[in-house]
Amino acid sequence: MSSLIRLHIDAPLAEGGKASISRAQVHYLKTVMRRGEGDPLVVFNARDGEFAATIESLGGKGGVVAAGARRRAPEPEPDLWLAFAPVKRGAVDFIVQKGTELGAARFLPTTTARTNAARVREDRLAAIACEAAEQCGRLSVPAVAPLRPLAAMLDEWPAGRRLMYCDEAGDAPDEEWGGRAGRAAPALEALKDAPAGPWAILIGPEGGFAPEERARLRRLDFVTPVTLGPRILRADTAAIAALTLWQAALGDLRRV
Repeated sequence: MSSLIRLHIDAPLAEGGKASISRAQVHYLKTVMRRGEGDPLVVFNARDGEFAATIESLGGKGGVVAAGARRRAPEPEPDLWLAFAPVKRGAVDFIVQKGTELGAARFLPTTTARTNAARVREDRLAAIACEAAEQCGRLSVPAVAPLRPLAAMLDEWPAGRRLMYCDEAGDAPDEEWGGRAGRAAPALEALKDAPAGPWAILIGPEGGFAPEERARLRRLDFVTPVTLGPRILRADTAAIAALTLWQAALGDLRRV
């Protein structure tokens, strides 16, 4: 048999206890993975940790798993959000999947002046995040917030949370991408002396932020502008690069 399946269960887990699983999870175990009653698996959540478990029943409306020994206790994770302007469906799926693997705690789809995609399906993205969490070994599953305009998000920004704003533009309005003058510092340099604690990352659309958006972001005292390097990146590439750089500077890529 292949390696143990990990299944996220958003219900209390304890050694010797039992937990219900959904009809969709039953379908996944029984039809997709060809598992049955008595087969081993692993169940987890951020609140209780990760447990060895056994499939007790797989019914038409749901099932039951029995938890055994705890394999991992709950552990702290970076409090890092990822705000991004929706792009094409495949790229958004990639951002959520790889963002989950890289430790994002919450996804905030955000419309900007140059955003092309008008809507996202939160339930679909939540399912992608859950599957990625199950596969990558983390204990938590990132939340997916409703799509909101950038201005509204900034108006209600939570106190104490800093924002790493990925700004690839310069200040010269007549030059392509604003020229070289006024560019933000490279991410690792900008984050070198930054405080730990709650953070978020903001990635713009393929066409970049509008001048008025950029001006407002630059004025906010909780914002740290950064550049991701000398090349113009696609939005999905930028999201992965930004998450990796933040995790290397302030997050758990430094953990032994």
